[in-house]
Amino acid sequence: MEAISELVTPLAEGEWNRPTECPGWSVRDVVSHIIGIECELLGDPRPIHTLPRDIYHVTDEISRHMEIQVDVRRHHTGPEMTSELEYTIIRRARHLRNEKRGPEDEVPSALPFGPKKVPLEQALRTRAFDVWVHEQDLRRALGKPGNLDSAGAQVARDLLVEALPKVVAKQASAPVNSAVVIDVGGPLEFMRTVRVDQDGRGTVDGSPSLGPAATLSLDWETYLRLACGRVRPEAVAERVKVEGDADLGAAILQHFAVTP
Repeated sequence: MEAISELVTPLAEGEWNRPTECPGWSVRDVVSHIIGIECELLGDPRPIHTLPRDIYHVTDEISRHMEIQVDVRRHHTGPEMTSELEYTIIRRARHLRNEKRGPEDEVPSALPFGPKKVPLEQALRTRAFDVWVHEQDLRRALGKPGNLDSAGAQVARDLLVEALPKVVAKQASAPVNSAVVIDVGGPLEFMRTVRVDQDGRGTVDGSPSLGPAATLSLDWETYLRLACGRVRPEAVAERVKVEGDADLGAAILQHFAVTP
């Protein structure tokens, strides 16, 4: 969040309106989303606000829930946004410093779907993931790359990798007793192998496979954009190399997005 504050504080008023890869959201909207979620985690009441009916990207209850905190700030100026963000960071940092609960203690979830309470460790990992992904949304919109190998990036990598077995084994229907290698380069390099057992269940590890059914090679930022649904596979086809079973590789890429 501090990285985002440093990024947006010097922005001119017009730059707050730049579109991001989040459908329908500008730079201002992404920052509003971050502020709103953190305020809810601090116990602030949700705004009483009626959404306009012509917001095309609000298609379900999840997006409607998320849009409230965004739309209520749509007419805020740049200085108003940076002031609220800075104040929210101060409050949240104090809250985290004074945290007395343990990693396994349950806390309210920031998500409007799934369990209402989750372990504190899971809640904090999810927040680090969400905020870092949105930092990258802002950096791409503003043409200011950075922090692709930060601690937040490593948290994001770990959470996204955890979703690979479902993508490969269940959604892409990789053959039983097969392996798929995901080889990622760039600022954050890693290689993971998804193995599908005889029952069709997938697992992921860091060991290489001697004869994978398919190998997908791509850079870290492209992996992130695909896994978070920011781009379709065909839009970044030149940045992804598929070796082995081309049909399996294509099926994996079609199901690669794992965030809501």
